[in-house]
Amino acid sequence: MTGVGRRLVTDRLRRGVRAARAWGRASRPGPSGPLPDFLVIGGQRCGTTSLYHYLAAHPLVRGATGKELQFFSLHHGRGLRWYRGHFPTLAPGERSFEASPYYLFHPSVPARIAADLPEARFVALLRDPVQRAYSHYLHTRSYGAEPLPFADALDAEEERLALALRDGPDTRTAHRALRNHSYVARGRYAEQLERWYAHIPRERIHVAYTEDLHTDPAGTYAEILRFLDLPPFTPDTFTRHTRRVDSGPTELTPALTTRLTRYFAPHNTHLSTLLETTPPPWPTH
Repeated sequence: MTGVGRRLVTDRLRRGVRAARAWGRASRPGPSGPLPDFLVIGGQRCGTTSLYHYLAAHPLVRGATGKELQFFSLHHGRGLRWYRGHFPTLAPGERSFEASPYYLFHPSVPARIAADLPEARFVALLRDPVQRAYSHYLHTRSYGAEPLPFADALDAEEERLALALRDGPDTRTAHRALRNHSYVARGRYAEQLERWYAHIPRERIHVAYTEDLHTDPAGTYAEILRFLDLPPFTPDTFTRHTRRVDSGPTELTPALTTRLTRYFAPHNTHLSTLLETTPPPWPTH
């Protein structure tokens, strides 16, 4: 079995065990577990795994049974009792959370969360969309879900997503395409945040930038803690966590970089206008 194959099997087993435990907790009589106080909602390949570890290290924060529960995107039909089964009983003053990067992007999620978590807060991490798109491509390819070269995958994206969404965004086919092949679509951050703002008050959503988390992790982390009303804390280290290491020659050529930068320029301007802030110096031409 290849390394990719072993990773896929391990991931499936881990998710299966986690789901089975949640079903077991949900089936017990009596009160179910608490709902989370806050969520890290995305974006994908933007540093959410690192942020998840930093937040879980806080002495007053208790994480869910694992990262990416995907309840509001993939498993909403299992019910809130199943979801509650993933969260620990809390001591006074403790807070719980989960992180699922697909939440920011999937169109059905904001309305579901508004109904089920009316008091929760949310953290979104955004990254240079050009670099995010290529990192997403490498991630999908590493799982054996992308047979095309990067340039061809970009050319195929619009048709792939349109075909997958013919029966709505919540079919298995739609989820597969939206998760794996949305290289450009996920970088249109403003339209995703506008979907969230239609259901969640802006003051409950904190937007941070991956580049800031890398260059000033302590400062960026401190801002997120203030937003969450958590006391100051500094982890022992701000180690970067990622699930993919790519060693081959890059397919993000200068020509593709220029093409993507030009494509994203108006979307980045839209984002700056929406947030009334200027993102880090993402390339504009």
